[in-house]
Amino acid sequence: MPVPPIAMPSTFASARPLTLEHARQRLQLLPEYGGSIAAWEMRGDDDGAWQHLLRPWNEAAADAYTFACFPLVPWSNRIGSGGFEQAGRFYAVRPNRAGEPYPIHGDGWLQRWAIEQTGEDRITLALTSNRFDGNPYHYRASQRFVLDDDSLTITLDVTHLGDDVLPYGLGLHPYFPRNAATTLHMPASGLWLCADDPMPVSHTTTFAPTFDYRQPASLDGPLIDHCFTGWNGHALVCYPDRGLTLTLTMRNCNGYALMYRPPGLDFFCLEPITHPIDAFHMPGRPGLQMLACGQSMSLELVLRFQSV
Repeated sequence: MPVPPIAMPSTFASARPLTLEHARQRLQLLPEYGGSIAAWEMRGDDDGAWQHLLRPWNEAAADAYTFACFPLVPWSNRIGSGGFEQAGRFYAVRPNRAGEPYPIHGDGWLQRWAIEQTGEDRITLALTSNRFDGNPYHYRASQRFVLDDDSLTITLDVTHLGDDVLPYGLGLHPYFPRNAATTLHMPASGLWLCADDPMPVSHTTTFAPTFDYRQPASLDGPLIDHCFTGWNGHALVCYPDRGLTLTLTMRNCNGYALMYRPPGLDFFCLEPITHPIDAFHMPGRPGLQMLACGQSMSLELVLRFQSV
């Protein structure tokens, strides 16, 4: 019988984050709420006060989109057409977020993860999901969080447990703080332009000035909710007003990153992903991996901070 979606509480105030401290860092996790990150902080050099490196969660809002980061498994972003075909069979996937017409970001972020291993500088969370909310995926996933002296490494793995061969994808959904001084440098060669719904409609290698981060640029501007292609797996976020830089490195990157920049708000998302939006319906299904029972795939992201 399908497991029903989590009934999110009216507030997250009763949640008790799992805290890991190492060197100058503090990481807070919420295993029971999608294996999400509640906060990642560094201790300041001058006054010793904690500074947020990711946008911290909003305890007062019963919305997983207010967490600092959450995992995208067994796919990232949206699937159109109510599901996908594989080997001549249609697999239905239902919408899974209020107000969103498409199933989005997989289902790992909607489930309770277990604490599998803990150490002085690391924690591993695990999830076994069997056709959650009636979707076709049966898998085991794990997230390993490791704090080094100046970095956080997140490794997301998934192993297919079902009988049918199915397409899989992965991603992470971190939220970064920003203000008028913040800049981003993210080399890429193209991007998928979306319609209003938003789903990709065309690919371009011509960058509008407000979408162009091939050189360091401001994060002010209109809405961006697009998949960038040809990304080299490296990005640099600079906070000159804080004397801080944050480097993202997606190891074994195959060229995709999703950027969400809502106008007028104090955050943006830069999501390392393994496939573009709705790759299930693109020729060749770019970035998706066909997994048979027992086969696995993984994604690794290193977030490194430096005082400047």
